[in-house]
Amino acid sequence: MAQKEILLIQICFMKGLRTTILSFSILISMVMCSAPESSREENQITIVGQMKNVMWKGELGAKIRLDSLSDKSHLYGLGPVEYLQGEVLILDGKAYKSIVETDSTMRVEETFDIGSPFFGYSQVSNWDEQKIPDSVQSIGQLENYLNQFTQESQRPFFFKVIGMVNEATIHIVNLPEGTVVSSPEEAHQGQVNYELSNQNAELIGFFSTEHQTIFTHHDSFMHIHLITENRQKMGHLDRLILGKQAKLYLPKSSKTNP
Repeated sequence: MAQKEILLIQICFMKGLRTTILSFSILISMVMCSAPESSREENQITIVGQMKNVMWKGELGAKIRLDSLSDKSHLYGLGPVEYLQGEVLILDGKAYKSIVETDSTMRVEETFDIGSPFFGYSQVSNWDEQKIPDSVQSIGQLENYLNQFTQESQRPFFFKVIGMVNEATIHIVNLPEGTVVSSPEEAHQGQVNYELSNQNAELIGFFSTEHQTIFTHHDSFMHIHLITENRQKMGHLDRLILGKQAKLYLPKSSKTNP
């Protein structure tokens, strides 16, 4: 075979190969683009801002506006209100803000018009349900149970607990306007604690062994907000005595952002 014919065959082969690769790349792109956004984001964990920067550096302003998340389905999230003047909870796509009214009363409203200095959220549409052992009642016992039960699971993750709360203490941060913060003690100025008893409630929590001082306190693997069934009380959970027959809900699968 002549040298020119061999060269022509090689050129034609390379052109055909490039065409095949290009066509395959276009096909993959079309498949990715056609996949619903919600399916690609399912169960991912996103953390915006850091607790330690709020507590120690006084970064109180909003790092995220929640209205930017309002179109996300099956959304769950929690954090404080900007300038530490309330608490935030997103429960299955509905956003709630609680603020202090008096030492014994609070106001809970449904709104996405909220900013937060640190916030964690995830879209979860499919949950695995199980009964919580009756021996698991306190926050510490719940943390130990989750830590043991999820050793082989993807972490971090959001979880839900639904059931009767025999007793609980929740708080709402209520920092006086204009306060400069450079320590956790200063950050909790004005905080009001509320006692609950015999309330049907839902706990939305975040669990991680890698986010202490980022999204959980330095001595905990969890960050939990509680909201009562009637949506009249909501805040950061500090103490818990869980009733019997409570149910735990974990995501069916988990993917996390680096």
